[in-house]
Amino acid sequence: MADQHSSAPPGQRPPWYARTATSAGRPAVLAATLVMSMPGEYHVAKIAGWSDPWAYGMPFALSAYAGIAAVVAATRPKGARGRTSAQLGAGFAIVLALAAQVVAHLVQTGHMNGNQAWLIAVTSMVPPAVLAHLLHLAATPTPVVTPSTSVVTPVVERADASVVERVEPPVEPRPAVIPPPLPDEPPAIEQPPTPAPIRYRDARCTAIRPLYNDGARPGTAAMRDALLAAGHGRVGDSTIRGTIRAEVEEHEPHLAALPPAIGRTA
Repeated sequence: MADQHSSAPPGQRPPWYARTATSAGRPAVLAATLVMSMPGEYHVAKIAGWSDPWAYGMPFALSAYAGIAAVVAATRPKGARGRTSAQLGAGFAIVLALAAQVVAHLVQTGHMNGNQAWLIAVTSMVPPAVLAHLLHLAATPTPVVTPSTSVVTPVVERADASVVERVEPPVEPRPAVIPPPLPDEPPAIEQPPTPAPIRYRDARCTAIRPLYNDGARPGTAAMRDALLAAGHGRVGDSTIRGTIRAEVEEHEPHLAALPPAIGRTA
C-alpha cells in the first residue's frame, strides 16, 4: 500500500522512514485531529445546553460522523444505492464540523455571542440528524461483487526464447464431400401460349360467337334469336349473314368449315 503512494522508481522500495511515515503517520494524524476537534465541539454542546457527561458526545456526532460518512461515500461503487446520500451526508457533516470549530473559537475569544436562539436550535438538531443518516446508510444494501468463474489458460513460454510458442495438434484433412447426383428430371412441358382475346369491330358478334360452341355453323334464324335475346333488336338477314357472321368467321376461319346446324335456318 505504501509503495503505491511513493515516488520511488519502479522496482525500488522507498526508505524505511518514508514507509513508516506513510503507514504510521496517517493514524497519528487522524487521532490528533479528533483530539484537537473535541474541545470546540464539546464547548458548542455546552452552549446548546447539554451538561456533562452528555456534552462529550458532540465530538462523536460531528467529527467521527464526518469521517464515517466520507469512508462510506468513497467505498460505495458508482451507481450503487446510497452512494449519493453518503456523499451528501459526508459533505454536510464536514460543513457542520467546520462550523462547530469556527463558532466555538469565536465564542471563546469574545468575537461572538453564544447565547443565540438560532445557534442553540441548529446545535440541538445535530444528534438526531446524524442518527437518522447513519441508520439510512446501514439499511441501504451494499452490492456484492460476484467473483469471476472463468478459467484462465496458462501460456507456457520457453526460457531461452522471447517468443511464446503455441503447440497445436495437427489437423487431419477431411475428405471432400461429393454431393449425390440429382435424378434425371423430365423436360418441362411448355404450355401453349394463351390466345389473345378477339376484339370485334361490331359488338353484336359476341352474341353470335357462342352458337359455334356446339360444333356446327348456326343458321340465320338461330342468329336472329340470339341477337334479339342479347337486346340488339331485329336485324336484317343480309346483315346477319353478310356482316356479323362474316366478321366472326374472318377472325376464326375454321368456323366457316363447320357443318350447318340442324334446325331452324330461316
